[in-house]
Amino acid sequence: MNRADKEIIKKHIFEELESTRESIASLEELVQPIAPDNAIGRLSRMEAIGTKSINESTLRKARIKLEKLKGVLADMDEDPDFGLCLECGEDVPLGRIKLVPESRMCVACAAKYE
Repeated sequence: MNRADKEIIKKHIFEELESTRESIASLEELVQPIAPDNAIGRLSRMEAIGTKSINESTLRKARIKLEKLKGVLADMDEDPDFGLCLECGEDVPLGRIKLVPESRMCVACAAKYE
C-alpha cells in the first residue's frame, strides 16, 4: 500500500473515530436505567426496556469498533504489511478498508471465517 493510500485511510479512520465517539456518547444517554416508578404504563415501560436493551447492544458494538479503529491506526505506522490480507497476503482493496477500516482481510478470506 502506498503512502497516499495510507493517508487517505488515516483521514477516514480519524473521521470514523470521531463519529463512533459521538455515537457512544449519545448511546450512553439512552441506556440510563428506567425508573420503576415511571408512570408510562405497562406496555410503554416494556417497550422502553426493549429499546434500552437494543441500545445497550449497539453501545457494546460501538465500543468494540472504537478499540479496533484505535488498533488499526497504531498498526498503520508500525506494520509494513498493513493493507495486505492476513490470510492470503494479497492487497486488501482500498474500498474495503474505507468501508471496514478494522478489517485486516480481503472479502474472500473474511467470508471463510463468517
